[in-house]
Amino acid sequence: MVSLAAGQPPHALYSPLTSKGVAIEVRLCSEDPINNFHPSSGTLSQVVFPNDVRVDTWVFSDIQIAPFYDSLLAKLIVHGADRNEAIERLHHALARVCLIGISTKLDCLRQLTASSLFIRAEISLKTLTICFQYQPNAVEVLVAGTYTTIQDYPGRVGHWDVGVPPSGPMDDYAFRLANRLVGNAENAAGLECTLVGPSLRFHASAIIAITGATMSAMLDGTSVDLWKPIPVKTGQILKLERSISGCRTYIAVRGGFDVPTYLGSRSTFVLGKFGGYAGRTLQSGDTLFIDKCINDSIPSTVSGALIPHYPAEDEEWKVGVLYGPHGAPDFFTSDYIDQFFAVTWQVHHNSNRLGVRLIGPNPTWSRSDGGEAGLHPSNIHDCEYAVGSINFTGNTPIILTQDGPSLGGFVCLVTIAKAELWKIGQIKPNDRIRFFPITFGQALALEHGQDKLLATLTSSATSIPLSLLSSSASITFKCVLAQLPATATRPTVVYRQAGDHYILIEYGPMHLDLRYRFRVHLLMEELRDHHPVNGILELAPGVRSLQIRYDSRVIHQQQLLTTLLAAEDHLPTEDSDISVESRIVYLPLSFEDSAALDAVKRYRETVRASAPWLPNNVDFIQRINGLPSRDDVRRIVFDASYLVLGLGDVYLGAPCAVPIDPRHRLLTSKYNPARIFTAEGTVGIGGVYMCIYGMDSPGGYQLIGRTLPIWNTFVNNTVFEDGHPWLLRFFDQVRFYPIEEKELSIQRDAFREGRLSVRIIHGNIFNLGEYNAFLERESESIVNFTTKQAAAFVEEVSQWQLNDRVDRKYTIASDPNIA
Repeated sequence: MVSLAAGQPPHALYSPLTSKGVAIEVRLCSEDPINNFHPSSGTLSQVVFPNDVRVDTWVFSDIQIAPFYDSLLAKLIVHGADRNEAIERLHHALARVCLIGISTKLDCLRQLTASSLFIRAEISLKTLTICFQYQPNAVEVLVAGTYTTIQDYPGRVGHWDVGVPPSGPMDDYAFRLANRLVGNAENAAGLECTLVGPSLRFHASAIIAITGATMSAMLDGTSVDLWKPIPVKTGQILKLERSISGCRTYIAVRGGFDVPTYLGSRSTFVLGKFGGYAGRTLQSGDTLFIDKCINDSIPSTVSGALIPHYPAEDEEWKVGVLYGPHGAPDFFTSDYIDQFFAVTWQVHHNSNRLGVRLIGPNPTWSRSDGGEAGLHPSNIHDCEYAVGSINFTGNTPIILTQDGPSLGGFVCLVTIAKAELWKIGQIKPNDRIRFFPITFGQALALEHGQDKLLATLTSSATSIPLSLLSSSASITFKCVLAQLPATATRPTVVYRQAGDHYILIEYGPMHLDLRYRFRVHLLMEELRDHHPVNGILELAPGVRSLQIRYDSRVIHQQQLLTTLLAAEDHLPTEDSDISVESRIVYLPLSFEDSAALDAVKRYRETVRASAPWLPNNVDFIQRINGLPSRDDVRRIVFDASYLVLGLGDVYLGAPCAVPIDPRHRLLTSKYNPARIFTAEGTVGIGGVYMCIYGMDSPGGYQLIGRTLPIWNTFVNNTVFEDGHPWLLRFFDQVRFYPIEEKELSIQRDAFREGRLSVRIIHGNIFNLGEYNAFLERESESIVNFTTKQAAAFVEEVSQWQLNDRVDRKYTIASDPNIA
């Protein structure tokens, strides 16, 4: 066109044109063919085009499609030697296109181009109107319900070590049984409906099953039974109403729902905005296509014993748990362990897929604080949590569930047995729970029984009778499975039970020592690379610990324990022989930006009006570390090189990192209670650790500023290596440099979209022997710094305690009814 405008027609215009083969173009538009091609708008959460055909497009993943412009999203053009070859290439290309988040013409084009009309080249506006009828193999969402998501089993496993939760069904028993009732493969995707179900129109005949919480289910106004296969005709509408008993209902359709896999699973993680349908709960107008995940025939009859009992309002849930990983006398008193099992707990209204809060007696602790890990006795150096563990965040017990965090710095008293965990998916606010300690053998028997039930669809029970033991639970059950004493070349090793599918290994006493983290690394290499163990599914490191996730049906707990004890003899003993690759990653940091300050302000207004770390976190860090001015906090933050010890500290690749130089370790407490909101990219310090929040989430670290996003869902930036959406690796060194907030805002958008890179130095080696030599050379200066820091810390804590006593005295004097 430019040449023509300049009066210089291209040379091709002077030559006779000859055709070569056949080209076909299709246009992909944001129109809903189910609803007369009405315009469709919203977020295209995932966009994938084949790279071996011509695609003219302006869209990409996570783009907003507005309703005000042309609906054209892309033109896809194929070429072949003849029409048949072009059609074949077109079919292959359309099969690889993925447009998720809004309704488009993609499936309609697939059907049209596969029709005999198109193959015979008999397409015209008239034939399209009269002869072609689009018949989607899909379900249309008319009403979404309270909180309806797509999930699959077992969920997004294998990424616990970088802070990606498994998600998946909260009640995996009901979900798996629903798939079994329609003959699906075990990993077929289905719907999880919370409290109030959806209304769905079926645009194709189907077989469905509804399990889980009892909801009134109507098919075209006629009541249908739960826990049975149900035939559905084209055009029929299924309506689920409010749950009568239980909390979550599951809908399986034969073939499963066809949504893309993300990190190996179709499960929705709403907080992370990925998986399922557009990474969110379903909305009215969504179209769910049916997949072909069929594995078996549909059973003709099922036993009534398959249906579990959901307690009535005047009854309590009985849940079997395994003691540990953290118990008495290390963390709790023995009396409290007995009390924990003796009382009935109430479910707090603030409970969801992340965790279930419990209301009951406050714990009694066997220690006064968490040392370097934090001021509260619930604080520990960050370790990996087990799904189903009961985590004490301060004095608040929370059951960590399918979307819960993987890495954190709080103790876990007990862990729910895997075969009992389905019950937590059915409890709702104000329900009452009684926990019963069981042995590993009992937990394994429960799981074998559940597997048999699902395989045969005939069994007498889904649970074993649970009753209180007559003797003290803290004496009868042990959370420490084994312990190795320290030697000249090895620290103490403690093996803690963390349910029936996890063992938590801890090295050394409870203080920060990089040698312990390197020991964890060596054990990971031994179990993963040198002598793999059949049955070990995942290895997830903490600061001084390693969590082993294993399949207890493949390897017994005792057999695994024997293997782990023997593995210690194979690890290197000389520090000078221990080296790891340690990339240096430079990131901009806007110190005390508005996102950090707004989070603190929001906390003051909605959670806690006054606290030692309020009104300003940096002032608090200065004071508790005995620094002359707040500028010293800033100087230390930018001078430090933060070594990444763990990932997933508050989800999605968030680092738990410690300054390599002890003189850069700013010691702080954590928020108590935690914040309910922290913006993605915010940087905080808790204990002596630095964290970059990988997504909008709760949090407890003292906030100092904001940096670039460290998680990129669709890997739009090549700096995210190996196709992983997380930026950082274990043993990376993070170094911050200052930047103004306005410039950071520009860089954050550019970095997210792949238009900006960051400086990363590869090939750097961290040698433990050299590091120990550095500590020895600088020992006098380090001792001077830490001594002054400790004195300021003690003074600050003493002032807290004094203020607490004054506040308590004033409160009692003001209200004599307070005991």
